[in-house]
Parts: sequence; structure tokens; C-alpha cells
Amino acid sequence: MTRRAKHRLMNEINVVPYIDVMLVLLIIFMVTAPMINHGQIELPQIGKSLATPAAPLEVIIKADGSLTLRDRAVSAVEQKVNRVQLINAIKQKQAQNAEQPVVIAADKNVRYEEVMIVMDILQQNQVSKVGLLAQQK
Repeated sequence: MTRRAKHRLMNEINVVPYIDVMLVLLIIFMVTAPMINHGQIELPQIGKSLATPAAPLEVIIKADGSLTLRDRAVSAVEQKVNRVQLINAIKQKQAQNAEQPVVIAADKNVRYEEVMIVMDILQQNQVSKVGLLAQQK
């Protein structure tokens, strides 16, 4: 019986070698970290300053199908227009700024066809930036 007591299995783990390896790795990382080259980002350069975007012209289609135009850059006053006056006003603004954006704000009771007609008129007159204005819930 005394013989069995001497050959008992050891169920403990000796962690001293693991600690030694961890400390050696820590020292290696601490020495090599300052030697690493940090990435340099080369940003592109431009010749002119960036211009702020122009305030969009707002074409409002009311429930009765009438059109009004609001130029938020000048004032918030709505100007009642017909289709010909609308195109003339937009062409005047495009003469000043070729990238003049236009947004269409239609009453929710307006037929979809009316919105498409206005979009078609704008597209035929080379208005490239056309968007739809919606209200958040």
C-alpha cells in the first residue's frame, strides 16, 4: 500500500514556464512596437476651394394641380407660375449655376401623373438634378 501512495498521479499544472514565455513575448512586443512604421495617408490636392451646394428650387404641385415655385436661396415666398414660367425661371437659375438642383413637392392628393408630367418637362429642358421632397413622419 505504501507503494501506491508514492506513485499517485499529479493533478496540478505547473504554470511557471507559461509565465516565463508570456513575459518574454511581452518584452519582445514592447521592444519592437516603436520600430513599426506607421501608415502615411497621402491626401489628394485640389486647385480650387470647394463651393457650397446651391439651395434647391422647390416646385410645389398643389392639390388642385396648380404650380408654385419657391427659391429658398432668395426667399421663402412662393410664386404662382404656369409651366412656361416655371421653365423660364429654372433656365434663368441654371444660367447662373449649371448644377442648380430642383425638388418637386407635391400634395399627397395629387395624381402621380401630374408629378410625372412636371418631371418630364424638367428633363426635356436639361435639368439634370431633380429630386422629390417628402415629409418625415
